[in-house]
Order: sequence, then structure tokens, then C-alpha cells
Amino acid sequence: MVQSSSGGGKDPQDGGPDYSDIKRRLNTLEGKLDQIKRKGAKDQGEPEDGRRGRAMGTAFRIATELVAGVVVGSLIGYFLDQWLGTAPFLLIVFLLLGIAAGLINSVRAAQRMQKDL
Repeated sequence: MVQSSSGGGKDPQDGGPDYSDIKRRLNTLEGKLDQIKRKGAKDQGEPEDGRRGRAMGTAFRIATELVAGVVVGSLIGYFLDQWLGTAPFLLIVFLLLGIAAGLINSVRAAQRMQKDL
């Protein structure tokens, strides 16, 4: 057996490996892998963006419900205090009720989000 001087491989006529054929097949395989990676990244990117958007929307909704409960409770308490002349009593009561309502709504929204996952 005679080794060729280029690359130290065997001569293809002697049954040895043909390096040009191996290199061609390797390049073809790399091209196919790149196509699969690009397709996989595109397929996975869209649902991830959708999940992230829904999660952000739910987070803003939870924060809004919490703040809205506190604000509405405070306003009701303030106006009832002004109308009935019971100065900070009803404000404190309705503020606490608003906080409780906001927390309950926030927990319910978080539980709904958990079920959707």
C-alpha cells in the first residue's frame, strides 16, 4: 500500500477513504443542520414571544387590580366621610376593604394564569 503525499490518507483506488467525498458530504450535512437550526429557532421564537406577552399582560392586570381596589376603596371612604361627617373612620374602613378586594382579585388572576400554563 502506498500512501499519497497529500493529507496522509489512502488512495481511493486501494479501498481507502476519499477525502474529497467525505468533505463534500460533511459540507452537505452542515448545510442541512443550519437549515434545521434556523427553522427551529423561528418556530420556537414565536410561541416564546406570545407567552412573554401574555405574562406581561397578566402582570399588568394584577398590578392594576390591586391599585384600583385601593383607590376605589379610598375614594368611597373619603366621600362617605365628607357626606356623613365621620372623618377618618369610613376612609380607614373602606381603605382596608379596598386593599382586601385588590388582593383577592390579584390572587384570582394569578391562579387563572397558573391554570393556563
